[in-house]
Amino acid sequence: MHVQKNDNVLVIAGNSNGKQGKVLKVFPDKDRVIIENVNIVKRHTRASQKNPQGGVVQKEAPIHASNVMVVCPKCNEATRVGHAHIKDATTGKKKTMRVCKHCNEMF
Repeated sequence: MHVQKNDNVLVIAGNSNGKQGKVLKVFPDKDRVIIENVNIVKRHTRASQKNPQGGVVQKEAPIHASNVMVVCPKCNEATRVGHAHIKDATTGKKKTMRVCKHCNEMF
């Protein structure tokens, strides 16, 4: 999956098109992500000990991962993500890093 938790992403399709936000949660088995302040839905809740008042609560709903693009931390552009395999100098293990397709910066 090209999106990870705490990534800054741009929504490119759907009702929230053009909004940016931080990824709060990722569901790789369903290819969905929850983004901060994006795709807000109203949920009617019954009164409980946790929420004694009950009523209507607004919360973020999942959005399909294909409808978002990662925003590169260096060039601040929505970009596709590539992968580069590098060898760690200290441990000698191979590591996979994500790469911005615009500026070739690893993140």
